[in-house]
Amino acid sequence: QVQLVESGGGLVQAGGSLRLSCAASGRTFSSYTMGWFRQALGKEREFVGGLNWSGGPTYYADSVKGRFTISRDSAKNTVHLQMNSLKPEDTAIYYCAARDGGVQSEKSLYKYWGQGTQVTVSS
Repeated sequence: QVQLVESGGGLVQAGGSLRLSCAASGRTFSSYTMGWFRQALGKEREFVGGLNWSGGPTYYADSVKGRFTISRDSAKNTVHLQMNSLKPEDTAIYYCAARDGGVQSEKSLYKYWGQGTQVTVSS
């Protein structure tokens, strides 16, 4: 069974930075995509970005492009989401998710989910 555990959320002022981590366990992830999603209060869960363990481009939502960076540490089966120049509208619960296959922005295509970590950006 795949387990995903996020960490690194918190409270930060606008313009600040946070780094989220997602530790994955339970299987070999060579063909898997790791995605980051977020859900603000009263809104739908939305795609933030994702990458595939086997390589290829990293994809980002337009709203975070140029500010957020996704990276992986294959030795630790961990994916990071570095968030810079944070804005109040980035406030949300952030989730990592995994699927067997390429990067997709549709949340229903991801089979495994972490518990989420809260990110709050104050103005």
